[in-house]
Amino acid sequence: MQRSEIARANFMRGLNCCQSVFLAFNDVTGLDEHTALKISAPLGGGVGRMREICGAVSAMMLVLGIVFYDAEHPTAEEKSALYAVEQELAARFRNRYGTIVCRELLKGITDDASPQAEARTAEYYRKRPCPELCAEAAAMLESFLREKGKL
Repeated sequence: MQRSEIARANFMRGLNCCQSVFLAFNDVTGLDEHTALKISAPLGGGVGRMREICGAVSAMMLVLGIVFYDAEHPTAEEKSALYAVEQELAARFRNRYGTIVCRELLKGITDDASPQAEARTAEYYRKRPCPELCAEAAAMLESFLREKGKL
């Protein structure tokens, strides 16, 4: 199964957008499923369901940090290099969807930012772009990593 399909399937089984995409890259991050789910859980719903940065985009950034950041030598140059790849990939997502902000991606679907997670019903899945956003973010990240020689 391709990473885009894995990310979509993860969302459809009830994971949030960040978990869905992040988990599709466990072989790259080296994290077990339990740890990956815990790390990425707070970033769903645009960070704690506050509808800020899209969880699928947050997952891409988490993976980039693991792949590109040298934590053994945390320098300003190292941070700058990471920020550059993050901005490049975020720009690709923004160019495709017009934004990286959850509330803007969900505009007209919901404006609810309460902490209460919604029940995953057929209607929930039908009206949201999230399965597609997760699939596209995973495909975009995979392509990006290949371009950069990291896959």
